[in-house]
Amino acid sequence: MSLLRVAARHAARPCTRAFASESSSSFPPATGVYQVFDRAAKRRQRDRAVSRDAGVGSRTVDYVRDEVADRMMERLLDIKRKFDTVVDLGSGSGHFSKLLEPEKTRKVLMIDSSETTLNRDPDEEFEVEVERVYADEENLLDVLPSNSQEAIVSCLSLHWVNDLPGVLVQIKEALKPDGLFLGAMFGGDTLFELRTALQLAEVDREGGISPHISPMTDTKDISNLLSRAGFTLLTVDIDEVRVGYPSMWELLEDLRDMGESNAVVGRRHFLHRDTLAAASAIYKELHGNEDGSVPATFQIIYMIGWKPSPKQPKPLERGSAQTNLKDVL
Repeated sequence: MSLLRVAARHAARPCTRAFASESSSSFPPATGVYQVFDRAAKRRQRDRAVSRDAGVGSRTVDYVRDEVADRMMERLLDIKRKFDTVVDLGSGSGHFSKLLEPEKTRKVLMIDSSETTLNRDPDEEFEVEVERVYADEENLLDVLPSNSQEAIVSCLSLHWVNDLPGVLVQIKEALKPDGLFLGAMFGGDTLFELRTALQLAEVDREGGISPHISPMTDTKDISNLLSRAGFTLLTVDIDEVRVGYPSMWELLEDLRDMGESNAVVGRRHFLHRDTLAAASAIYKELHGNEDGSVPATFQIIYMIGWKPSPKQPKPLERGSAQTNLKDVL
């Protein structure tokens, strides 16, 4: 599906873009976990995105998360079960939670590590009872007891956690037997157009490359991670959201307002003006549309897993069929 982004603001001028370099955090990193992302910097980026212009810019760029939340809701509606409480992990401002109706659940528990983002929108915009918890997604069991939840969902937040296998294990532990996990996260081909343009421009202008787009999980790894975490009855599929922008500058501006700027540990704190200008030209030359706009691809990995339970259906033993396949064919 393609979304056309209509520029609501003037195109950003080519400039040197600064990145946060502080590393202090109110949530200490998990012990023994390799730190790929600076979670403190990511929290500040998201807080600033919501605080800027009283949240106007933040609301303008909800389109990707709103689209993915719609597609997640389609999957939830296919599950013919009503839940007392749904946990929205890494909820942001509640893109998925706002779609929940009383016929599906009584209450939603929103958990997010950005307190400003978590409280951006009032309760009146939700159809069900809302509880908000300011906590780090990487330490879920500090907030939720084991075997306590019927359903946990996560809409586009897991790509920023440092220990994805560990977080999946915590989600499974927090669920009751036969509890549901429904998630969506960015896949490895997300923003490949921007990634290649920046890399080619840096090689040409500076003689090397540095990471400006975070590493993301490969689609083929998700099933293995869910299985290793202890989930059963797995479903994993991928989809794409393609957005059209007038140029690369509007894309960078929107990523900033989404709180999706670079947060890789050891990232460069700026990009030179001529490197960015070269990247914009390369982007349009390699990927530009006939109408002069440029596309940005967001690859989405959707996943469904269930905590094991004796009540769940199990495959029959080999050789136990009552009908011969030859008779059917």
